[in-house]
Amino acid sequence: MQRRLFLALSIALAPVALGQPPRGLFDATITANDIVIPFQMEFSGAGAAIQGSFFNGDEKVTSTSGRFENGSLALNFDHYATRLTAAWKDGALTGTYGREGREYPFTARPAAMAAARPAAAAPATAPGSVPDIAGNWELGVKSSKGELAWHLIVRQSGAQVSAAILRVDGDTGTLTGSYGEGKFVLSHFSGARPSLLVVTPQPDGTLEVIQNGRNKMTATRPAAARAQGLPEPTDPFQHTSVKDAAEPFHFHGVTLDGRVVSDADPLFRNKVVIVAVSGSWCPNCHDEAPFLEELYRKYRARGLEIVALSFEEAEQLKNPTRLRAFVKQYGLDYTALLAGETGELHEKLPQAVNLDAWPTSFFLGRDGRVRSVHAGFAAAASGEFHRQLRSEVTALVEKLLAERPGTETPVAAARH
Repeated sequence: MQRRLFLALSIALAPVALGQPPRGLFDATITANDIVIPFQMEFSGAGAAIQGSFFNGDEKVTSTSGRFENGSLALNFDHYATRLTAAWKDGALTGTYGREGREYPFTARPAAMAAARPAAAAPATAPGSVPDIAGNWELGVKSSKGELAWHLIVRQSGAQVSAAILRVDGDTGTLTGSYGEGKFVLSHFSGARPSLLVVTPQPDGTLEVIQNGRNKMTATRPAAARAQGLPEPTDPFQHTSVKDAAEPFHFHGVTLDGRVVSDADPLFRNKVVIVAVSGSWCPNCHDEAPFLEELYRKYRARGLEIVALSFEEAEQLKNPTRLRAFVKQYGLDYTALLAGETGELHEKLPQAVNLDAWPTSFFLGRDGRVRSVHAGFAAAASGEFHRQLRSEVTALVEKLLAERPGTETPVAAARH
């Protein structure tokens, strides 16, 4: 927070010079589905060295290349296959962000200037009058994946709040905002997952939560939800399974250099294997990849292999530029395979039951059989749920590595 304040003050003290590129912290918006999503960006460099960064909480999502010339800005985010183009005029950026066929209107203005505009100022809030909503909540839903509840994780410092919604397939990223006029308004955009939440405390101790202007939900504390007999959020270790756990798990795909690889490859023989259903288009898969790489580097020498089955759009299968950039962005050493189009998921993995979350990870013992399945990925925005997932998956991998073929014992699917 202090770093961002310093950047904003720096902009306030330095007038925008004609022909100079945008620099420092900016208040930006995109318009998605007729909803204006506010967020912050940071710009640095100039010419062919200019960079722009989105924020996901304290994490940065930085452009892979760009150029500023004659008042025109162009930034590429190759790992998303997206592009930001904007004109820099009169102290503001105006343009679009996205990919062909899915572009969002984009605006941005230096943060100090935006903060000085009366319309952008937060409503005054008297000390001590801000409701305390920090902690964990549960949202009643009826999702397309059969979920009846989601987690809502809130962190709060006075009127300033950050939060994330955690579903079975992963979280929304970190939404940030503040309190005023009886409600909290939070938003998120890090190059993906545009989201706006309006959270209003209710007299009965619940929260009214409106997502993106139309999805209205009620948030209840977990203890109160159990007392009312409300269902719990789906356990991601129980969401997906396989038809026959006694049968070896089969998969195949093509490497980025054109080699066909399957579960019969010698690389996987007598190894513990994590088969990660993924896609370079999937924000939660971007969240998961660095953790998988961390596991791979830590346990590869002990017999762990990881293979990502990347399901992509038809044009990306023909020329997988985004997956190449995805692999480069996260420094992935584990095997990445082009597995097919997204609509071919069940055809390519017929052994799976209720496979509908991106990502989903299948954990195979040294005998090639599925010992556990985990749907989704709770990233850092999910707080304690992220730390718990890291701990449980690490413990599961260590347990499987300690086994030898012929000595396997059943592994509980939910907790290890």
